[in-house]
Amino acid sequence: MNSRLLFSFTASLMLASALTPAFAEMITLAPMPAGLGKADSAAPPSDVPAYVDTGASNQRGDACLSTLETNAGVRLLSGFLDLWTPRSAFVDADQDAPAKDACPAVAKSDWDGVPHSPTDGTMKHPEVHAANLAYVVKTTRANTAQDDLEAYLDDRRGKSVSITDGLGPLADAWRKGVQQTTTISGMPADATSVKYDDKGNNRGVGSKDGNEAMGKAVDLVKAGSEDGSTEPAKRYYKYARPYRWSEDVRVVPQLEQAKSTKPAGDGGFPSGHTAEAWRDALVMAYLVPQRYQEMVTRAVVMGENRIRAGMHQPFDVLGGRMQAMAVVAYNLNRADYAALKADAYQQTQSFMAKETGTAGFDGLMALGQSAPRSADRFADRGENAAFIAPRLTYGLPTISATDMPPVVPKGAEVLLETRLPYLTGEQRRVVLKSTAISSGFPILSDAEGWGRLNLFAAADGYGSFAGDVTVRMDASKGGFNAADSWKNDISGAGKLTKQGTGSLTLAGRNAFTGGLVLEEGTAIASTPTAFGAGDVYIAGGRAVVSDAGLKVGGNLSLAATGGIDMRLAADGAAITVAKDTVLAGGKLTLSLGGDAKPSAGQEFTLIRAGHHLSGRFDEITLDGYKITPVYGDDRLVLRIDG
Repeated sequence: MNSRLLFSFTASLMLASALTPAFAEMITLAPMPAGLGKADSAAPPSDVPAYVDTGASNQRGDACLSTLETNAGVRLLSGFLDLWTPRSAFVDADQDAPAKDACPAVAKSDWDGVPHSPTDGTMKHPEVHAANLAYVVKTTRANTAQDDLEAYLDDRRGKSVSITDGLGPLADAWRKGVQQTTTISGMPADATSVKYDDKGNNRGVGSKDGNEAMGKAVDLVKAGSEDGSTEPAKRYYKYARPYRWSEDVRVVPQLEQAKSTKPAGDGGFPSGHTAEAWRDALVMAYLVPQRYQEMVTRAVVMGENRIRAGMHQPFDVLGGRMQAMAVVAYNLNRADYAALKADAYQQTQSFMAKETGTAGFDGLMALGQSAPRSADRFADRGENAAFIAPRLTYGLPTISATDMPPVVPKGAEVLLETRLPYLTGEQRRVVLKSTAISSGFPILSDAEGWGRLNLFAAADGYGSFAGDVTVRMDASKGGFNAADSWKNDISGAGKLTKQGTGSLTLAGRNAFTGGLVLEEGTAIASTPTAFGAGDVYIAGGRAVVSDAGLKVGGNLSLAATGGIDMRLAADGAAITVAKDTVLAGGKLTLSLGGDAKPSAGQEFTLIRAGHHLSGRFDEITLDGYKITPVYGDDRLVLRIDG
């Protein structure tokens, strides 16, 4: 720093030291960010029956529930009709449905299950079908021995057994608690020694059978699949498996014997294995939200393994995922399961903490995220996100408008109930809306909105602020109420207001312009743009700035009741403010970043304002050091005295 600038800073410091209390009281904070003045909402569509209200109609063999209009499971997947006209528009296929009440009998279909045969359905958008099948051919032809093994295990084992590895370091405690068993653990030496039936118990032992440890958890996992069969949709849409569409599809050799010899009863759309895995994974994620995204990733892996096996196509996997989300939401919203949900959650968290020797929710959270990638295949969030992203749509060509606003199905918010417990139900719906995928993709652009939900992204909080958001986190409730992190890149014109004693970390490259108001608790900026591109107003609580620094896109205002915790970096300003900085008191607590090694006489720029800096902190501390703050017209510099 040159002598003239140092003199200016020193003079400013002397002037600030001479300020009377009356002058200090004249410091006026900028107005709080106005935001948009209203919250966003996500009302369910009113022009389609809600799956959570009609899920019980997903039945097979009932003449009164055999049409698109009467069967919720068929209606949910009606976007497939944009690609395919089935042989007959009934849930029929390989069985009759006798007349019932005023509903006429449904005769067995004459569909023979063989593509291109005279009895087959009619293909629409051939280019989409071609892309769908090409993905299967390419994927199965590229299989490694490990791919074959995983595909075999996910085909033959109980689905709940397979997906428990999504729990990572918590998997053994889960398996012990639910008393889960399997008889299939590896790849047979050849196709003649294949095990086709897992003699284990799949989900485990329920409470009625004497499991006092986690029997309620088993009960809830089972309950999550009630009325969840994929058979009604299979019998309605009558779409063949990939190896029947092309001989270029490679089926894992050890699964050749698993291929049905009765094509008419073996429709591929939607995938039953995928749907079952998703149903169980979502309930397990509800009970163990410490591994929410990992369980979602494991469900996506199951779908991919159905393709690697040669047994299913992207169409089938997408349909299975949609059906599962709707079925689980339908069951978790049922009033008769409200008590079971609460009991199962408490039992799961309690037993697993005791079994692992950890301290409650936070201990399980730490353990659940502790293993390296070599010991936990789902340990890397970035890797999980990269795996999931292309498989949300499988890169299929769009067939309709790609700019339609997302809608959120009635009751879908329950899927985030334990992952984002401090948000209201309506806020969770807005999270689902703000993280939804684009419209236009085949099958996924359903009228209710199930196909566009992205639960992996939703678990990371809002994707945008289309309205103002007020978050109240009560640390006394523990878990995510006490501390959570939003990792999405948040856009939009809305404002974020943080209330309550809990701690919220913002970890995205955020560009929301409505501003951030911190009233209580802690707001942590783990990236330079974490607090968005608008004003930052610290009315109370503490804002935490990492040694990566913080860029404030508007004004920075600090009330006397607020504070800032800041890690010093070796180079550059810790906080860069685009406009004015106003300090009406408060405390600045400094600590050292990993590369900061202060020595006597060294100076650190703490705040640099684009326009003007006024006021001062009541107190600035850096443990172990004597310091002098130097206030200038547009910056605050810290001098190390010793």
